[in-house]
Amino acid sequence: MWSFVAKALLAGAMIAAIAEVGRRLPTAAALIASLPLVSILGMIFLWFSRPDAKNMAVHAQSTFWFVLPSLPMFLLIPLMLRQGYGFWVSLAAGCVLTVALYLAMVHFGPRLGLRL
Repeated sequence: MWSFVAKALLAGAMIAAIAEVGRRLPTAAALIASLPLVSILGMIFLWFSRPDAKNMAVHAQSTFWFVLPSLPMFLLIPLMLRQGYGFWVSLAAGCVLTVALYLAMVHFGPRLGLRL
């Protein structure tokens, strides 16, 4: 239980740090947010709970393929904001796009030979 709480506090601290940096330096916050810190920490925690190289390789490769469908969201949101759409509408549209692309990846990925 304490391990879970520690992981949650660490993730929350990372998000809070990005938000605080972003108030003054939005580009720096974007750089920090773009770092695969959560993925790295997740792999470390996974390794400690199950030190299996094959499992870790599948996890890392699947993470790569699941990052790709999330990238268009970071193009759609600023495009919509610049066209005058509100933040919440833009964010919702970005999230809907990402979910749709995740579903497409899950559906078509294995047909293209991807192990997900």
